[in-house]
Amino acid sequence: MRGHGIKMPALRLRAADTLLCAALIALIIIGFIAMSSASIEFARNQYENPFHHMQRHGFYLVLALLGGVAVFHLPTAALDRHGWWLLLLGVVLLCLVLAVGREVNGSKRWLAIGPFTLQVSEFVKLFVVIYMAGYLVRRSDEVRSNLAGFLKPMAVMSILIVLLLAEPDFGAAVVIMGTVMGMLFLGGARLWQFLTLSAVSAMAAGVMVATSDYRMERLLAYTNPWEHQYGISYQLVQALIAFGRGEWFGVGLGNSVQKLSYLPEAHTDFVFAILAEEMGAAGVLVVLALFATLVGRMLQVGRRAEQQGFCFGAYLSYGAALLIALQVFINVGVNTGLLPTKGLTLPFFSYGGSSLITCVLLVALVARVELTVREQGAAAEQEAQELR
Repeated sequence: MRGHGIKMPALRLRAADTLLCAALIALIIIGFIAMSSASIEFARNQYENPFHHMQRHGFYLVLALLGGVAVFHLPTAALDRHGWWLLLLGVVLLCLVLAVGREVNGSKRWLAIGPFTLQVSEFVKLFVVIYMAGYLVRRSDEVRSNLAGFLKPMAVMSILIVLLLAEPDFGAAVVIMGTVMGMLFLGGARLWQFLTLSAVSAMAAGVMVATSDYRMERLLAYTNPWEHQYGISYQLVQALIAFGRGEWFGVGLGNSVQKLSYLPEAHTDFVFAILAEEMGAAGVLVVLALFATLVGRMLQVGRRAEQQGFCFGAYLSYGAALLIALQVFINVGVNTGLLPTKGLTLPFFSYGGSSLITCVLLVALVARVELTVREQGAAAEQEAQELR
């Protein structure tokens, strides 16, 4: 039974999954507070307005929530039908970025729209999840039994990866490839195919690092940060100092020293380090527990959808969960020195409208899937009772 084709009654926001919404709201609130605290000094120095980033982030948050409401009311069948067009739109936008995008710190990742900027790679992540969910439904038998079913989406993804690396945006490329590989694995791809592609991807990543001076410098900074603490490892060392200062319960909200120009642009990729300094290990554990709750609930929704035959909703939920989980793992890993330094936002926390909007839309999609599954289960139960 293809549950995404079921016609549903008028939807109300109060029908959304309680646990999913509670985790999302908690992360958004804590993230807004953490980002605001981390950005005040930078905004004061850069824009002579300490609330510059807070105001813009609030504006993006309103857009994200409005977009989430719209997506929650959108029939999933429409997404299934138009997944390919969304992916094509992503390719066009990436080409547009390379042609006329705004360059910042040597990277072309943003399209300027009036006073605001759009980071296309963030929305491409969303488009990839929707496309892959539809592909795994349409080509499920081929993916499980034929190598071609595994290679076809990889060929399509290679186009996106090339465009992303041209910006360059290595972090987005890693997250997209990791999400696609995870979805293929959950979709029934054979283990040897998955392991082979993982090995090839690792070798390709090694070659890209070896042939790029700035990536090699970041690798050196990762292997021995304290040796280069005033050079290429400066940002990582300052993040580690922030973690050390936070101890168990932090120095207090707003009392971070590292955000006072010691940790560059702490409100973006290293906002987690400022959170650790101000809220301590206790605050860090609370945030990680909220992320685990959100991702775990998304996976649970996917599992229930799969059990009821709603395969598109299942893969959509799996992909959304994998995407958010990967970004959290990489960002936290970079902040703590577990992984080499790489620019990647922390969902719901880092300053950036495109990332915030995309993450909220992903959760809204899963909330819609959960409601569809619940309505489908209730309808099946009612039908069974009538047959008795």
